[in-house]
Amino acid sequence: MSLTMPKPEEAILANRARLIERLRQILPHDNVIDEERELRAYECDALTMYRQLPLVVALPETVPQVSEIMALAKEMNVKVVPRGAGTSLSGGSLPLGDGILLAMGKFNKVLEVDYANRCARVQPGVANLAISKAVEHKGFYYAPDPSSQIACSIGGNVGENAGGVHCLKYGLTTNNILGLEVVLFGGEVVQLGGKHLDSEAYDLMGLMTGSEGLLAVITEVTVRILQKPQTARGLLLGFPTVDNGADCVAAIIAQGIIPGGLEMMDKMAIIAADDFQACGYPRDCESLVICELDGTASEVDHLIDVVSEIARGQGATYIKASDSEEERLQFWAGRKNAFPAVGAIGPDYLCMDGTIPRGQLSRVLKGMQEMSAKHGLRVANVFHAGDGNLHPLILYDANKPGDIEKAEAFGADILKLCVEVGGVLTGEHGVGVEKRDLMHTMFSEVDLETQQRVKCAFDPEHRLNPGKVFPTLNRCAELGMMHVHGGRLPFPDIPRF
Repeated sequence: MSLTMPKPEEAILANRARLIERLRQILPHDNVIDEERELRAYECDALTMYRQLPLVVALPETVPQVSEIMALAKEMNVKVVPRGAGTSLSGGSLPLGDGILLAMGKFNKVLEVDYANRCARVQPGVANLAISKAVEHKGFYYAPDPSSQIACSIGGNVGENAGGVHCLKYGLTTNNILGLEVVLFGGEVVQLGGKHLDSEAYDLMGLMTGSEGLLAVITEVTVRILQKPQTARGLLLGFPTVDNGADCVAAIIAQGIIPGGLEMMDKMAIIAADDFQACGYPRDCESLVICELDGTASEVDHLIDVVSEIARGQGATYIKASDSEEERLQFWAGRKNAFPAVGAIGPDYLCMDGTIPRGQLSRVLKGMQEMSAKHGLRVANVFHAGDGNLHPLILYDANKPGDIEKAEAFGADILKLCVEVGGVLTGEHGVGVEKRDLMHTMFSEVDLETQQRVKCAFDPEHRLNPGKVFPTLNRCAELGMMHVHGGRLPFPDIPRF
């Protein structure tokens, strides 16, 4: 099926040359990309099944430049799509054919590290892992650690409220930032929060976190940094069934134990990960739980024994504790590389993201296997079991007619099941374009209109990252419906490759 975005507005295309000229008055010549061959590098993000050439790409280097670009966009009535490292798995930074793609990759500096206040000021283009690297010599680190942490940017992490394998104990991005600097549509620069622990008045920083680029452009982030725990050890727990693994996860939490990380993989993911990155996973198990315990040495040793006993009670056939830091990292290497590992066993995959109550793990995993048979596509499961954040990886072949549609339908069925059992459409990847047509399965019209009123307060003309999150948009003035697309699956207005 050939899918197309709404056609670029004729007035914008007619003024493209003037827009580019004005952008080059703000930015160095090479920081404005307008040639088709160079624009191809920005036509998609990590949700590669959808592609669209941007009207133009702007690469600012300073906050005043961002401010001027946003003021220019307002003056010329041009849409703007903010983009970090382009690792979004929900199409959150998919460009628009009639909009500026504001690429923040040149904002890549750690501006200040304040160990006394346990925080760091960083620009939004700094890679997640680079923050920990910048402070590790002092025994500190930044806790949220998405699998893409070597590449994903902190600005994008804020936009999507990213998590990671250690978010169960240490929280998502929203729990680990103290301040933001943002630029509104129109060019106003706003400071939110700071080094202090609590902010006064409305929690606008919390509102910005997870807003997916619909409210403002992030130009600086103040993050919390934590001291590394005295000891951290990992446990590999193998089980003969998926139910056993899921039950073990629930039993650990029910015991009042909050591990640093508590992850789960099914057999397909176990074998793929171990083939891709030899890490000693038990290949004869149907499910694998990776549990990390941290704290003082005596506390960790005690918890290793307790969790091992819980696992035995849940039918574990394989239990191995790490005996060194190298071995602990080896345990995590397979999990951290699970996504590329699954990519090695199929031409393409669609990485889903939904969150459910932990007690529903078995039901939802069984449901996915039934859906796999229904849609005729394989699925591998790798997920943050401790907080119920699922990441099913649906394998398909984009070159095989009908496979993309099957993958989309399979993914939609998974997310509907997540909502049905009391969960939510996304845990950390965001809604973007991938889940926007499913928002009605979770929210009423009143819910959605209330959320859109927040967007109207920041962006009344709907020029900042439009076409994302909301299946329909209400005009801010009269609340008449303005359809962004056909409102039906599978996403009829999004261009595929």
